[in-house]
Amino acid sequence: METETTQTTDQAVTAVYNRAAHLLVHSGKTGYEVQNMLINEGLDSESARIVVTNLEQQIVEAKKSRAQKDMLYGALWCVGGTVLTLSNIGFIFWGAIVFGGFQFFRGVINSQG
Repeated sequence: METETTQTTDQAVTAVYNRAAHLLVHSGKTGYEVQNMLINEGLDSESARIVVTNLEQQIVEAKKSRAQKDMLYGALWCVGGTVLTLSNIGFIFWGAIVFGGFQFFRGVINSQG
């Protein structure tokens, strides 16, 4: 009986987080709006605040991680293209250089925002 209650509670918590994440990420709602919507749907204000705060932290961490990967892979493409071009094998790898530079600077911009 206790296991069923735990599973039901876990499912309810997961449903609340999924709903809030969808509102924040896909519907473009602000944290304040999502918190108020959760309260209107029956969640107490402290729990709604905790859910929104946790999700906002996870979103920021995911964006930082993505920005770091963009900078790393962008730098690798740009440097690789430059090295191959300078190695004088008869080709100019401008696509790799431009793509890498673009990806690197996209990562720099996103890491600051």
